[in-house]
Amino acid sequence: MENIEIEPTATTPKISFRPGDGYFEISGKSLPENSFEFYKPLLDYIEAYAERPETETSLVFKLQYFNTSSTSHFLRMIKKFEKIFTDGKDAKVHWYYDEDDEDMKEAGEDFKVLSKLPIDIIGTQVD
Repeated sequence: MENIEIEPTATTPKISFRPGDGYFEISGKSLPENSFEFYKPLLDYIEAYAERPETETSLVFKLQYFNTSSTSHFLRMIKKFEKIFTDGKDAKVHWYYDEDDEDMKEAGEDFKVLSKLPIDIIGTQVD
């Protein structure tokens, strides 16, 4: 599988999917006008990856903001990685948030409750 690198826009996040490294990152702001159109190809890509995953896989979120329609796509991604985990591979989510952003921390905690996948919630300082 080839890497996917998508530069961020004012309404879409940066996407860095490197399947050979087992590394999938979404960062920035996610407010796509049509979230289905933006995330569907990425979900299909993750599904194909899940057929033959690396030994270790990380899904990394470094979001500043996301809208409600993005939430369901993130949960679908987490569920696809959860399948990798329940199939016996090492898969986890790293949810980064600005220490001053309680809403983003709570969003990570909500995803953690909805999944069997290990989710590390990591506060960072943004200058």
